[in-house]
Amino acid sequence: MTIPRNFTLGDRTVDRLGYGAMQLAGPGVFGPPKDRDAALAVLREAIASGVNHIDTSDFYGPHVTNQLIREALSPYAKDLVIVTKIGARRGDKGEWLPAYSAAELTQAVHDNLRNLGRDVMEVVNLRIMFDVHGPAEGSIEAPLTALAELQQQGLVRHIGLSNVTPAQVAQGRGICSIVCVQNQYNLAHRKDDALVDELARDGIAYVPFFPLGGFSPLQSAALSEVAQRLGATPMQVALAWLLRRSPNILLIPGTSSVGHLRENLAAAELDLPAEALQALEGVAA
Repeated sequence: MTIPRNFTLGDRTVDRLGYGAMQLAGPGVFGPPKDRDAALAVLREAIASGVNHIDTSDFYGPHVTNQLIREALSPYAKDLVIVTKIGARRGDKGEWLPAYSAAELTQAVHDNLRNLGRDVMEVVNLRIMFDVHGPAEGSIEAPLTALAELQQQGLVRHIGLSNVTPAQVAQGRGICSIVCVQNQYNLAHRKDDALVDELARDGIAYVPFFPLGGFSPLQSAALSEVAQRLGATPMQVALAWLLRRSPNILLIPGTSSVGHLRENLAAAELDLPAEALQALEGVAA
C-alpha cells in the first residue's frame, strides 16, 4: 500500500509528518527549556531532515517556543509552514486560561507575529477552551468571527479549529473557510473517527495533537508486540498507523531530543503489514 507523503494545508503542500514545538518549553510547557542549545538543535535538525510543517503557539512558555523557532530557523525556508494557535493564555503559575475576547485574540496574533518575526501567519488555529480537558459544546461564533476579521486585515492567511466538537466544526465552516482541525486523536483515543473521515472527503486536514499519548504515553501490549515484531519502537508504530489511517492526517509529534526526533521521522518509512494493522485495531477497544 502506497501512503501519500504530502497533503494540502491551506494553499500550501506540506509533508504529512511535521514537528510540534510544545515540548521545547520548560516543564509543564512553562518557562524556558532546561537546555536552550539542545532545543535549537532539535529545530534545526527537523528542517535539515525535510520537515516543512511546524506547530507552535505563543502561549507555549509563554513566548518561549516562538522565540526559539525564530532564533533557530530565521530567515525561514520558503516551503516552511508555521501553524500557531490562539484562544488561551497562561496564568502566573502556568494555568491554561481562556482568552477569547476580540482584544485578546488580536493581541495573541500580534504576539505570534512579533515573536516569530513574521508579517502574516500562514495558519492560525482557534483553540476552544470551554473545557480545558477536552471538547465541550457551545457556540464559537464570537471568537471565530473576531479571528476571521484578523484574516480580512491580512494578518492571517488561513484559519483552523482546535479542541472542538463536530457541531462546532460545522458551525465554524458556516462562518469562514476552515483548513484544518486539531483535536486529540491517536491509536487509543478515536472519538473523532467519523470526523476524520468527513474532513477527508472535503479535503480538510486533521491534525492530531498527542499522537503519541501526550503527557501519558500510549501503553498497550498489542502495540508493544507489533513494534517488537517489526523491529521498531511502539511510538514509531503509533505514528505509522496514523499515517495509514487517513490521507488527510498531518502529524506533529513533539520532542526535545534530536534522537527521538529522528526516530519519529523514521516512522514514515515503516511498513505495517495486514496482520499488524489488524492487531492495532484492537487497541482502542
